[in-house]
Amino acid sequence: MKTFYHQLAGTSVERISALSDGIFGVAMTLLILEVRVPLKEGIHNEGQLLRALTALAPQLVTYLMSLLTLGIFWMGQQAQLNQLAHSDRHLTWIHIAFLFAVVLMPFSTRLLAEFIMFRTALLFYWGNIVLLGTMLFFSWRCARLGRLIKSDVSPEAVRAISRRIVVAQGLYAVGASLCIFDTYLSIGFIVLLQLLFAISPDKGILERI
Repeated sequence: MKTFYHQLAGTSVERISALSDGIFGVAMTLLILEVRVPLKEGIHNEGQLLRALTALAPQLVTYLMSLLTLGIFWMGQQAQLNQLAHSDRHLTWIHIAFLFAVVLMPFSTRLLAEFIMFRTALLFYWGNIVLLGTMLFFSWRCARLGRLIKSDVSPEAVRAISRRIVVAQGLYAVGASLCIFDTYLSIGFIVLLQLLFAISPDKGILERI
């Protein structure tokens, strides 16, 4: 039987996971590198240093928010990859598109930190989250349609992964919509939501979605 190239390309789940780990690690590192230490030339006493550090608060908040975002989506991707028997070329390219959204996050974070009071910056950041969620959703759909999921994975587990993405994206949309009133309110909601996703107990409300 003749073998075609597309049957061989992109079949390793382990290689996708390894590439993802590296890109997520670099993206998380780049986030903190964007937070600049106050210039020494402009600091002459404790009060000036304190005011300079206080001025960094928007950058630190957006850094925390983005670190949580990347952590949550890394766990989401790993949850999917752990259920796969193998990959294929189409699924691999979807994950590469997902990783494009990951490497875009440092730019989105910097944009929001510099223009934290502007709705456009907040909506661009939210668009980055939408892209992450969309690619993650389609990667799971592709895995289901391509029958790439392990045979021992229960139908409920398959539905739970899809449901988690949809509900999370809906909640992020609610958070983004709050920028109509105030961007700080929107950011606060998103950070709170991320903390709930990250630290919610096993039997908590978010564990049921």
